[in-house]
Amino acid sequence: MTTNRDLVARTLRSVWHPCTQMKLHERMPMVAVSHGDGAWLYDFEDRRYLDAISSWWVNLFGHANPRINAAIVAQLGRLEHVILAGFTHEPAVVLSERLSALTGGRLGHCFFASDGSSAVEIALKMSHHFWRNRGRPDKSRFAYLTGAYHGETTGALSVGDVALFRDAYAPLLRAGIAVPSPDWRHAESGESAPQYARRCAIALEQTLREWHREIAALIVEPLVQCASGMGMYDPEYLRLARAICDKYNVHLIADEIAVGCGRTGTFLACEQAGILPDLLCLSKGISAGYLPLSVVLSTHAIYEAFYDDEVSRGFLHSHSYSGNPLACAAALATLSIFEEDSVIESNRQRAARIDELARPIAAHPRVRNFRRSGMIWAFEVDGAQPLFARRFSAAALERELLLRPIGETVYFMPPYVIDDEQAALLTGRTVELLDRVP
Repeated sequence: MTTNRDLVARTLRSVWHPCTQMKLHERMPMVAVSHGDGAWLYDFEDRRYLDAISSWWVNLFGHANPRINAAIVAQLGRLEHVILAGFTHEPAVVLSERLSALTGGRLGHCFFASDGSSAVEIALKMSHHFWRNRGRPDKSRFAYLTGAYHGETTGALSVGDVALFRDAYAPLLRAGIAVPSPDWRHAESGESAPQYARRCAIALEQTLREWHREIAALIVEPLVQCASGMGMYDPEYLRLARAICDKYNVHLIADEIAVGCGRTGTFLACEQAGILPDLLCLSKGISAGYLPLSVVLSTHAIYEAFYDDEVSRGFLHSHSYSGNPLACAAALATLSIFEEDSVIESNRQRAARIDELARPIAAHPRVRNFRRSGMIWAFEVDGAQPLFARRFSAAALERELLLRPIGETVYFMPPYVIDDEQAALLTGRTVELLDRVP
């Protein structure tokens, strides 16, 4: 019979974990997960942990969701995988149609891959290749927000601004152009979030005015810059950025990998600004955390720039598991749950209840910048000492909570099935942690 200790020992001998300094596990044992059920994860000794971060922001409808399980099992009996070059299958077609419909058909073409970084790579390459096909190969640079994070492949790192991930690989990266982030935590005293967004948009226009002949696209995480500490900003910035990009013939790429699929309160975060990008990246929640899947949605204009008799003008990018039928089946089940359960409206009510439960957190003397966007809550902790995030996470596990602060920023990104009792446990025990963890 497998035990926690046995599985951890075997893991340390054989598995190289992502985003981890493995030596830390000499003194910080990892959690061996046996199974999941709804918002809970369980180890091999049946200890439970409330998954308050949706297992790296992917799990929308709980672990072992019966409807998604059934959809995958049904698809497994028909087709598990087929090459998507020269072949097609119904799950990929139906998923593309349903995603396009969510944009009113304005983003009418879906290109599939397996993860968020891959989707960002695809969007960057599509934008540059579009301009090349249109006789503008000089448009090969990208603008991005300060504090940005878009993944860890080389192209994605080139439009990222988190030193921890970027610095070691800097010699491999192509230089982009950073523009000020509209994250309202950087606003001046007395300056509102919309005012600060407008000020940042002015800086964006100044940059594009100078560099638009070289810039192919601006890439943003709409409304929330997640990996830089859940930096939230006003939709006004997106409205202005869309107009500025149009003015200077620069594509707008929306990285909705973490913030899409209802996470910010609308299915797409861009909806709150009333705009659509030229290229839209989705991953994480699109399959509710079940199977690796990402997709880039493009406008008709971008698609048509590649439609030609000449092979070299086509988009020559591929992944072996592009449009995997099982992953597409999980995504279709995910979209059906959104529709059948009126998830967006239910989440508004759920978020309001969690706001009430979180009042003691917002009022805590150590807490500043308490904020929410949809189903994301975040705050900074005053007086946080070095290695605060590590101590906070370990103490949270002892209290049945899976939390992973980003520096001094504590955040909740729970699955959409979290109930009132679980939310009360999450908020109440977070207050205890704030009282105890230096």
